[in-house]
Amino acid sequence: MRAFALAATALVMCATAVAAQDIAGHLTAGDAARCQRNAQQALTHYRAALALDSMHYDANWKAARVLVDLGLLLPDAQKARRDTLYLDARALAERAVHVNANGADGHYMVAVAVGRVALTKGARERVRYASVIRDEALRATELNPRHDGALHVLGRWNAEIQRLSGITKFFAKTFLGASVFNQATWENAESYFTQAVNNDPQNIYHHLDLAETLVDMDKPAEARTHLEQVGTLPLGCDPMDPTYKQQAATLLQRLTRP
Repeated sequence: MRAFALAATALVMCATAVAAQDIAGHLTAGDAARCQRNAQQALTHYRAALALDSMHYDANWKAARVLVDLGLLLPDAQKARRDTLYLDARALAERAVHVNANGADGHYMVAVAVGRVALTKGARERVRYASVIRDEALRATELNPRHDGALHVLGRWNAEIQRLSGITKFFAKTFLGASVFNQATWENAESYFTQAVNNDPQNIYHHLDLAETLVDMDKPAEARTHLEQVGTLPLGCDPMDPTYKQQAATLLQRLTRP
């Protein structure tokens, strides 16, 4: 009987080790597929990892990231499908945080997914989501001060609030109690984007959003520097990189037009 119990234990341990190895293999393959800008294939691998362990931290936040990738690639004509992808991404990101509350990537992905979900909501709900986005991104930077993705989210958070009309901001502060909006400034946006660029200077999206903010701040010369740099950077893992390169080229042309 004792021999049977030992054999059963050994089988369980072996199966667990094989499953862990399979999960690691799927995550590696998913990462490789994403860096080939094949978001759908990456999602297939991440889902395979989740099928083996639905509570695996990395599988959850990475699957959330690629769902957002897929949503961004969809046109407005597929809005319903896009909204569903963002909702699914939020659920996976929140599960990642539940599994590991001290993981910066999980909090970062909650901020990203909630930001995308917020765009599908009305004004009142968007204001409520604004606080969640900021809190989650700040938590990510507390856990990892060099997290360029979270720094980018904070830069965009400040910039997008500054881009709201005066009437919209007044309404939010007066009637919706969104006092957190008072903390948004162009200077904060520039600072966060600059930190993101410094931590990952090869990231096209960081340079593009920083350049757009510098344009809004009436700093066209500095904006051109970053837009020109985008033109020299190789495409990265983000499936949206070709689009970002085109947007940067268009903005640079507008800035250099006599």
